Amino acid sequence: MTESKPGLTYADAGVDIDAGNALVERIKPAARATERPGTMAGLGGFGALFDLGAAGYRDPILVAATDGVGTKLRLAIDTGRLDTVGVDLVAMCVNDLVCQGAEPLFFLDYFATGKLDMEKAAQVVEGIAAGCTASGCALIGGETAEMPGMYAGDDFDLAGFAVGAMERGGDLPRDVVAGDVLLGIGSDGVHSNGFSLVRQVAERAGLAWSDPAPFVGTTLGEALLTPTRLYVLPVLSAIRLGGVHALAHITGGGLTENLPRVLPGGLGATIDLGSWQPPAVFGWLAEAGGIARDDMLKTFNCGIGMAAVVAADRAADLMTLLESKGERVWRIGTVTEGQGVTWQGDPNW
Repeated sequence: MTESKPGLTYADAGVDIDAGNALVERIKPAARATERPGTMAGLGGFGALFDLGAAGYRDPILVAATDGVGTKLRLAIDTGRLDTVGVDLVAMCVNDLVCQGAEPLFFLDYFATGKLDMEKAAQVVEGIAAGCTASGCALIGGETAEMPGMYAGDDFDLAGFAVGAMERGGDLPRDVVAGDVLLGIGSDGVHSNGFSLVRQVAERAGLAWSDPAPFVGTTLGEALLTPTRLYVLPVLSAIRLGGVHALAHITGGGLTENLPRVLPGGLGATIDLGSWQPPAVFGWLAEAGGIARDDMLKTFNCGIGMAAVVAADRAADLMTLLESKGERVWRIGTVTEGQGVTWQGDPNW
């Protein structure tokens, strides 16, 4: 008689259900800390509930956005610093929502890896919770997937989506006209776009992530992992003040491609490249990578993380408000007749 082989378990296949359950318990306090009016239940259910009436809406329109953080994840994994990419994930979604005029209400994340490391996963999700708290939205659910054979070593992937709401008739863009002023709201660095090129620049410069950054007093990896700035609360205040006609989150495609998305047909923009001071990282990227001006402007935010199209007679008041909320704001141009973006002057990087 031949001996029968011992039976296999899911754990033998590389999936540890107990570790997944332990992670949920670990992150529950972080999720609870994000609760806001409208939150109905904690983590662990098959679906996440949210009460729009309790959030104060009478005739709401829902707005949804989804995103990831791109190859910035490669940098986070390689450096072992995982506490900031969760903030990036939230920012990439909620900053888009507010451009439609919506208030972010809740967020759900998706974390996939080959072998679940509870401590590392918890760092990521706790970063997500921090981003939600800073944006006034609740982390009400998510999914952790352990998929052996799909991800090598410590690799993981990260995605998320946010849902927001506005009262009917409050959507942006609206009422954009030639002569409107363009306000540029400062970025904190590269944010979460262009990292495939950033990694090539670092390689070309012969720099490791642990080397001193040529442009700031930290390691290169730490400097580049500066998270995407969260613009939601200051921008919502600006919308409520009045005079905001459109908003553009400056992500992949830069000002070149993102600003025209919020301008109606027949209108373009003229931008003075010397009107703002970008973070020093952009000067390093341009010089070390030999990157041409137009490629910089089409790849990176170049120091402007959010652009606001505002009524000319409200521009000064809106700048004062945004600055009082801690933002750096510049008049960077105007809306003009025509199509596309026209550049004037030389950049300050």
